[in-house]
Amino acid sequence: MLEGLVVAAIAVVAGFLAYAMAAARVVKQYERGVVFRLGRLHGGLRNPGFTMIVPVLDRIRKVNMQIVTMPVPAQEGITRDNVTVRVDAVVYFRVVEPAEAIIAVEDYRFAVSQMAQTSLRSIIGKSDLDDLLSNREKLNQGLELMIDSPAMGWGVQIDRVEIKDVSLPETMKRSMARQAEADRERRARVINADAELQASKKLAEAAGAMSKEPAALQLRLLQTVVAVAAEKNSTLVLPFPVELLRFLERAQPPGQGPPPGPGAVGALPGHVPAESPEDTGTTPGSAGTRGPVSASGAGTDAEAETDAEGQKEPRTEPGAEAGTDTAPEPEPPPDPVAADLANPGRTRRISPSA
Repeated sequence: MLEGLVVAAIAVVAGFLAYAMAAARVVKQYERGVVFRLGRLHGGLRNPGFTMIVPVLDRIRKVNMQIVTMPVPAQEGITRDNVTVRVDAVVYFRVVEPAEAIIAVEDYRFAVSQMAQTSLRSIIGKSDLDDLLSNREKLNQGLELMIDSPAMGWGVQIDRVEIKDVSLPETMKRSMARQAEADRERRARVINADAELQASKKLAEAAGAMSKEPAALQLRLLQTVVAVAAEKNSTLVLPFPVELLRFLERAQPPGQGPPPGPGAVGALPGHVPAESPEDTGTTPGSAGTRGPVSASGAGTDAEAETDAEGQKEPRTEPGAEAGTDTAPEPEPPPDPVAADLANPGRTRRISPSA
């Protein structure tokens, strides 16, 4: 009898332990439990910790309440301006109603993934290429609203949607690069033209100031010469402005006369002044002078020879250079005695005064 009681007690304890082990469940901190009894939702949510269920009648489903990061596969589409692009994104969501996530949809993860893909293709078709590249914040908000609207009925909340990358064809990349380069070149030309306009205004003001003071132009010229000479150039071109001549003319003392002109005598190179009669020791016309005439007039033939010799061209010395402006040396007067010896038959008359 006693032995039967002991066996019965052991059986009860063993059954209780088996029941406790079958009914005991542990819900983690980031999970919530949904109990179904005979296929129907029973009670509320099971909080984290230890919980009990009826082993045969109840089934418990644990739902993860953490934020889920789901990448959206790249979707290829045509934008509103007829450009083919390939866009991929990422979705951040979490379950806020565990019972709705289990009852309202078969697999809320797959449902959210498919909704994100269709919404992404719709956003691509409604947007321009420039919006996809530069205005992503607005597109992210629109994509989040499109996914979050049906997901609220599934007990899922969309926290954030981000477009990760926009892939363009190679031809489109080259076209955009040329467009950007042309735009930068246009801005550079506009900036350069603006700089030239400002510089021209400053130069006009500087020219007006220099026109009032001519010495300022000369000082600026000297500064330019110094700047050019500092570069170690072998050739230096020095402009000589007319204003400098006027400045020097005004700076000349009043009592001083002008410098001799280029037409002054003695200024020309190679000019030899003519010799005076005193330098040659003869009187003008001595090259053709006649010999002494006798009183009786007997020197007619000698005078004729003297005239013939006077009409001859002067002799040129061997050392004399051609084109030299020098006076010929005068010939000595003829000797009457030599004339008589040359003409023995001529009768010489002697004047009484001799």
